[in-house]
Amino acid sequence: MLYITIEADEIFDEAKNEFVSIEQTKLQLEHSLVSIAKWEAIWHKSFLENVDKLTPEEYLSYIKCMTITQNVDSEVYTHLSQKNLYDIQAYINDPMTATVINNRDNSRPQKHQVITAELIYCWMLELNVPVEFQKWHLNRLMMLIQVCSIRQSPPKKKSKAQAAADMRAAKARARARRKH
Repeated sequence: MLYITIEADEIFDEAKNEFVSIEQTKLQLEHSLVSIAKWEAIWHKSFLENVDKLTPEEYLSYIKCMTITQNVDSEVYTHLSQKNLYDIQAYINDPMTATVINNRDNSRPQKHQVITAELIYCWMLELNVPVEFQKWHLNRLMMLIQVCSIRQSPPKKKSKAQAAADMRAAKARARARRKH
């Protein structure tokens, strides 16, 4: 959960030819699967595949989708400061976990898959991850999905060469123990 404050401000609206003021506003934001699903429903494209290519309009739309605070005037979002935007980006990029997964199999290239909210929900269902976790920070949810996937994967079979090498090593250890 991220809390940001948008300071009170007054700007001139050229279209209306008048000054428009906003009061100080506190927003509660959540970068979650729910936020991504809302954004994808608006823009009809994968958020995760396009996160580095969002237009300012799409990014602002995502901030609105992240907002949990009720009844926020849309005008408020045009008053986000550089610090607000920096804090939001830092929050989105925060891994929110201490878990690190080392890639166990670099030999097999991964087939590229477009990741959408529905695909993540599918993974959650396949891995029996409770739907309530959709409100977790997205990076933490994705790490949980990875951990569950790894734990449910059957152990990889050894190659014949590796199995033979392991057998030779076990026999050598047994011979060494018999000599002592």
